[in-house]
Amino acid sequence: MEAKRRIEQGETALGIELGSTRIKGVLIDRKGQVLGVGIYDWENSLVDNIWTYDLEEIHRGIRGCYSSLREQVKSEYGVDLRRVGAMGISAMMHGYMALDKEGKQIAPFQTWRNTNTQKAADELTELFHFNIPLRWTAAHLYQRILDGEEHVKRLDYVATLSAYIHWKLTGKRVIGIGDGAGMFPIDSDALDYDEGMVKKFDALVEPYGYTWKMREVFPRILTAGDDAGILTEEGAAFLDEAGFLQAGIPLCPPEGDAGTGMTATNSVAPRTGNVSAGTSTFAMIVLEKQLSQVYREIDMVTTPAGFPCAMSHANNGTSDLNAWVGLFKEFADLMGMKTETGQLFETLYTNALKGDPDCGGLLSYGYYSGENITMLNEGRLAFLRTPESHFNLANFMKVHLYTSLGAVKLGMDILMEEEKVKVDRIMGHGGFFKTKGVGQRYLAAAVKAPVTVMDTASEGGAWGIALLAAYRMDRKAGESLEDYLENRIFCQMSGETIEPCEEDVEGFGVFMDRYKAGLEIEKTAIDVMDW
Repeated sequence: MEAKRRIEQGETALGIELGSTRIKGVLIDRKGQVLGVGIYDWENSLVDNIWTYDLEEIHRGIRGCYSSLREQVKSEYGVDLRRVGAMGISAMMHGYMALDKEGKQIAPFQTWRNTNTQKAADELTELFHFNIPLRWTAAHLYQRILDGEEHVKRLDYVATLSAYIHWKLTGKRVIGIGDGAGMFPIDSDALDYDEGMVKKFDALVEPYGYTWKMREVFPRILTAGDDAGILTEEGAAFLDEAGFLQAGIPLCPPEGDAGTGMTATNSVAPRTGNVSAGTSTFAMIVLEKQLSQVYREIDMVTTPAGFPCAMSHANNGTSDLNAWVGLFKEFADLMGMKTETGQLFETLYTNALKGDPDCGGLLSYGYYSGENITMLNEGRLAFLRTPESHFNLANFMKVHLYTSLGAVKLGMDILMEEEKVKVDRIMGHGGFFKTKGVGQRYLAAAVKAPVTVMDTASEGGAWGIALLAAYRMDRKAGESLEDYLENRIFCQMSGETIEPCEEDVEGFGVFMDRYKAGLEIEKTAIDVMDW
């Protein structure tokens, strides 16, 4: 009854995150407790060699997610969801959404998965003396310029997916600083785009004769807790086709999945870190100081509050692993054994614990797309073994779990071993950690440090953006995001910590030696497998 009252009174916060394979909505109370969840499953498409989502599917997806949440709330509490205290939108970081003056899309949406920006990223990195990853919005925009694409002269707004949806809901062209850090380099002191680099970019583009400047077409930077506008009548009608949702709801700044991952794991203060493992896998450590040099393997981004953060971002995570589990599900169905997918994942993951520490000599790469950390611009999927390999189901699953962390570990090694970055705790979240004690144990072996997974870990970034919405609603004067999370949310949460096992650490090290050596096989596969 208390939960019902809170929902009716709007003492709630709503977060919606557009992930790679699922759009998820989470409704929480002021203590962060989950009251309702909505789901819409989807998948990106490779169209004309571009990883994309059709605009109508984006619209249909977020509406479907909200509809699922509204129906779940109605079923459980007997309440029509009409208002919430605050809400927020999150989505996959990076990418390229281009609109003209009428707000119409004028080029295909390009996701973080695209690696068709090598020349632009290289030139901008050299110009700025700052690493510009291939998937950043600035790299996509400049590559479109280099390629002479006609739409650029009509460009009026370029955004990430979260900033685009936020604009649809509020009419505001703004972005959270964490997601903005996936568009263009950020000055953490000024809490804005780096002005020196903005001037360099404008000077670089000036000879092409466009009428716009960089700041005119990029969203304005905001930080956690800032006023990011309210839900308009048009926005409410766009999101809730049933017509129950009321306009006037305040929104927090839209964020990327990196920022919501930090929030969902209470990893927003210096010397904290987290690993988000799912379709893509990325590790983030909030820094006490800037890195000593530029690394092409490391993104420099920020927390939602603007602290500098080093990120090892692997484009490829568990997609291939999920495909193999799907194959086992198909076999089980064929044999007349009706098995729930969640049960199948848990059974296979748990069985992997019986595997050899080094996966029995097996090797796999789940490269659906190019991988920036290993400098491969195309993806090829591979599973390899020798006649002497110990080939059984436990090792087969274990090697696919290990390889989901392979690329991201290369970046983490740079931070921990070369830069000597200090971290007090590492938190894990995402589907990789849903089966208790498996993915968490392997991550501890990979980073050689204790890993904590909270009970809320499976709620992921949708819960994180809901917390940022709650912070926008409930923050006290002068209360920092890190203090709000530490003292008002996570003090009530529980989790489990796993220490690294020496045998696992040694086994993961042997696997990584094979992983690095086998990258030559991946390069050859790209050259040979061109069908």
